[in-house]
Amino acid sequence: MTDFSMKLNEDQTTLRDWVHGFAADVMRPAAHEWDEREETPWPIIEEAAKLGIYSLDFLANAFADPTGLSMVLVLEELAWGDAGLCMSIMGSSLAVAGIMANGTPAQQMEWLPQCFGSPGDIKIAAFAVSEPDAGSDVSSLRTRAVYDEATDEWVLNGTKTWITNGGIANLHVVVASVDPSLGGRGQASFVIPEGTPGIRMGQKFQKMGIRASHTAEVVLEDCRIPGANLLGGKEKLDERLARAREGKRSSSQAAMATFEATRPGVGAQAVGIARAAYEYALDYAKERKQFGRAIIENQGIAFKLADMKTRLDAARLLVWRAAWMARAREPFTAGEGSMSKLFAGEAAVHITEEAIQILGGYGYVREYPVERWHRDAKIYTIFEGTSEIQRLVIARAISGVRIL
Repeated sequence: MTDFSMKLNEDQTTLRDWVHGFAADVMRPAAHEWDEREETPWPIIEEAAKLGIYSLDFLANAFADPTGLSMVLVLEELAWGDAGLCMSIMGSSLAVAGIMANGTPAQQMEWLPQCFGSPGDIKIAAFAVSEPDAGSDVSSLRTRAVYDEATDEWVLNGTKTWITNGGIANLHVVVASVDPSLGGRGQASFVIPEGTPGIRMGQKFQKMGIRASHTAEVVLEDCRIPGANLLGGKEKLDERLARAREGKRSSSQAAMATFEATRPGVGAQAVGIARAAYEYALDYAKERKQFGRAIIENQGIAFKLADMKTRLDAARLLVWRAAWMARAREPFTAGEGSMSKLFAGEAAVHITEEAIQILGGYGYVREYPVERWHRDAKIYTIFEGTSEIQRLVIARAISGVRIL
């Protein structure tokens, strides 16, 4: 007998089925409306909070799974329900990841509960890294954080862009440069709580997909925060900057530490979208008749579905492997986290496009959900590291060469 198994345990199956029920009963019926409205779906978030899905305890319990799979199971089911609604429910988890990756235990205890609030008093959080001139190249951030020793405050100035929950969040985690000469090694993360002067929303973006998720600029103008809001503390930052100035390697960067932790989760969302499109296309192909028989009886359709299912399962396995490795603290020596996000994102685009093709004209109209799934899928080859950046990470990992 062997201990190895790819079968989910009872707790994982129960969790998956419970979240699937929420996705099917609450998210699916509301998805079209909120896609059309392009607004934050507060009633859906509130319903998730009442059930306990939108909460710090839920997130902590999912991440506590020693196999690493519970969180990606949850994300796949929520994205199967609707990717935009999923992002609205899970968008605060980006800030949670930033605080967990860089904050002290005391800071984690203080700030993590404030990312969610409670049923009837919902709070949301945002993680702000990207800038107009620094998307994929996070080492080139222009947002500056300057320490005012006289008042023990940090003063932040700059503009962030493409920020989920940006400007409307009750708490923002902002990555800024404290020493531009050091590039990515000279950056740090800061918590900006609700009501802080000097932070505001800039442009809100109207997007192709995930339209139920709020995406906007965050503008910082002489935004002053207490010294205690520097994640990790100033002593740790000063030590890290000193090592960097001496040319010594740093174990992590503020932004990359967060992205590495979240990439398998992003891949899981892409798998959820792809699965939704595959299942819909499969059912349609069994029911749709042309020339006196169901269209799935034609190899041209059947082979498409075979390829879609194969890509879907391969993407999920890559996500599961990366999630397990991250939880087991196994190093991504071949860019396994990036592999999962890269393959799943591109698989979602391909599978949703094939679903449209199988439905024909029906796949192209908004009355049917596959066109929305295709619009939603595309962002998974762009945000939290484009497909090109993922390939760069993988190529550098497998070659040991500084590929540009």
